[in-house]
Amino acid sequence: MSSPDDKPPQEEDTISKENPRMGRWGTTTLLGVFAGLLYGGSKEASASVSKDAEVMLKLGSTPDKREQYRLMRDAMEKRFVRVARGSIVGGVRLGLFTSAFIGLQNLLADKRGVDDVFNIAGAGSATAALFGLILPGSAMWRARNVLLGSVLGAGICFPLGWVQLKLQQKANEEIASAKLSSDSNEAGEMSGVCKC
Repeated sequence: MSSPDDKPPQEEDTISKENPRMGRWGTTTLLGVFAGLLYGGSKEASASVSKDAEVMLKLGSTPDKREQYRLMRDAMEKRFVRVARGSIVGGVRLGLFTSAFIGLQNLLADKRGVDDVFNIAGAGSATAALFGLILPGSAMWRARNVLLGSVLGAGICFPLGWVQLKLQQKANEEIASAKLSSDSNEAGEMSGVCKC
């Protein structure tokens, strides 16, 4: 007897396969945000090393202990603010870039009905062109950034997309072969059970 919560297998398959790209979009965006946080923070932390040298020079020239303590505290506060600001800005930038890229890739895949390397190259080209457009500068500078971003985005994303799709195909083949071998092992075990 089945409980009311049980769904027929066919309904479960259609519900889970309705839009698998949305889960990938959210996960990838979140990973992009975290990578941007780490990159921005580490970039600012390494850039503040030269500013720490200036503080050390000031500390050496100040004989008063209170003044040394104040200089050190101010330097640490400024460093913390710089690293925090760098982390937040880096996380937002890379998160937006990742979100736009995956969103465009999913949109192209849905509209074209094919999940291939051209979706990845097109999304890379459009995203790089969009981010080239929002960079500061004159109209000619922005137009140059859009053109350069479009070409570089497609040029970089095409081979990376090809590698990604080949790895996905290989992984899907491995998963299918593992399922077949586990199903055949289960069938072999079931046939060996004594029905008394």
